[in-house]
Amino acid sequence: MATSRDFRRIALSLEGTREAPHFDRTAFKVARIYATLAADELTANVKLAPEEQAFKSMMAPQAFAPVPNAWGRQGWTTILLEAIDVSELRDALETAWRHATKKKTEKKKTCTI
Repeated sequence: MATSRDFRRIALSLEGTREAPHFDRTAFKVARIYATLAADELTANVKLAPEEQAFKSMMAPQAFAPVPNAWGRQGWTTILLEAIDVSELRDALETAWRHATKKKTEKKKTCTI
């Protein structure tokens, strides 16, 4: 079972990650937000690719679900922390972080012409 403490520790261990308030949540970002932690610290949202979200939601529906709106269709996925183990949480956070850092690198490449 993962906890909000595990979530925060793993997220902040990823290179370049900063923690900041984001509405009623806490955001974790590199160039952009890749994860948020709910105020009650029971759930978190991570930004996955839509196909990654579909796979995780199919394999562990008790733990992963699309955010129920347009954000969910973009890959934002809610995680019920108590329903996953720490290694699954680390995998989801690292995947979301990689997407955020990849976009940062791609932007730099397009701007250096």
